[in-house]
Amino acid sequence: MAKSKVEYVCSDCGGTSVKWQGRCPHCGQWNTMQEFKVPTSTASRFGSDKHRSRSLIEACEVVDLAQVDAQEVPRVVVGIEEFDRVMGGGLVPGGVSLIGGDPGIGKSTLLLQVMSRLVAQGRSALYVSGEESAGQVALRAHRLGINPQGMRLMSEIELEKIEAALVAHRPEFVVIDSIQTLFSGELDSAPGSVTQVRECSSRLTRLAKTTATTLVFVGHVTKEGNLAGPRVLEHIVDTVLYFEGDTHSSFRLIRAFKNRFGAVNELGVFAMTDRGLKGISNPSAIFLSEHRDNVPGSVVMVTQEGTRPLLVEVQALVDGTHLPSPKRLSVGLEQQRLSMLLAVLHRHAGVCCYDQDVFVNAVGGVKITEPASDLAVLLAIVSSIGNRPVPTGLVVFGEVGLAGEIRPAPRGQERLKEAAKLGFSKAIVPRANAPKSPIEGLDVIPVERLADAIAAIREA
Repeated sequence: MAKSKVEYVCSDCGGTSVKWQGRCPHCGQWNTMQEFKVPTSTASRFGSDKHRSRSLIEACEVVDLAQVDAQEVPRVVVGIEEFDRVMGGGLVPGGVSLIGGDPGIGKSTLLLQVMSRLVAQGRSALYVSGEESAGQVALRAHRLGINPQGMRLMSEIELEKIEAALVAHRPEFVVIDSIQTLFSGELDSAPGSVTQVRECSSRLTRLAKTTATTLVFVGHVTKEGNLAGPRVLEHIVDTVLYFEGDTHSSFRLIRAFKNRFGAVNELGVFAMTDRGLKGISNPSAIFLSEHRDNVPGSVVMVTQEGTRPLLVEVQALVDGTHLPSPKRLSVGLEQQRLSMLLAVLHRHAGVCCYDQDVFVNAVGGVKITEPASDLAVLLAIVSSIGNRPVPTGLVVFGEVGLAGEIRPAPRGQERLKEAAKLGFSKAIVPRANAPKSPIEGLDVIPVERLADAIAAIREA
């Protein structure tokens, strides 16, 4: 017989505790500790356990790393360019991925399209639906114009039955939609609990690794926009993908937050149509607003998303406040960093905003996390304050330090070449990113200080 030891696991950080607490001792979040039952063996510390320990010691194998035959795993190219880009070049046999996003944003739609492409290549695929019936999945496939021939479907939430189906049919590609709906009959907790999610994901991952099956989990998200369930779920899988973008827009962004087989923060851009998700060949076009004339408070920056540079328009609006505390609001950019940049702008450029509301927005719903957006944000604020647009055809990138210096950004040459390819004629960049040889059609203005960058846009 086996007993169950009770632990309490934080659903936000995955930390464990032997007793329930209102506040997680690891991350400090409130009301996130959930009960988790860990089966423990009741065998004696002596006798059989001693023989088992001896057999384990004899069976363990330690090898020299230099003698390991390291081979590149051949990838399975799906044929959807943006999806293959986010995955690092294609699917890896035995790889386990987790994809999350808001309800109705297109997770199931994308995976059905991926599944149809693989079946068209002669590969076997299985779609396990725990939220929808077989008829609902068939209706979606019909709306998308997908040929259902060869696509296997299973509407089931019991883990043991799903494992039996995977062993019996041996599919090369499996979709679990979603992991929060599965339950194991060996556990007495409800589906979606920490215990069930942890056990179901671990067992399916172990099965996928031993059978070289490519497995994709669909995950729910919380009201804060994070993946629901224990944090250990993200540690188990090889790749974590997340849908971004405005649900009211037709554009969808997929970002890789974790990828053991490719670049992190790689971005795939799609457009939602009546025939499913279509890849965008020139994603910079959707992040640039079309103005007939230059408008104040608008600056174009070059951001690096994974291996691809993208041009994004950063807009700023500065207006007088009628409140004791001025508003500081940013959409698509770091909220806390905005206050720091305004302090740098006041100290090192003499531009004060203590009596102004400041609003900053990244066009297109993209989220910019790299500090190379600092210079674009500050120049857009200066342009809005002076009600004077920046010069035509100008792009900007660079990190701003607390001392007012402009720090270099990685892959500066690739950013400049992308800007020149899209027809931009001027660029304000950190001096360390100045190209050694001229770039045709692009006038590069290197700067070292924030005041120099502001003077450059005023003189142009």
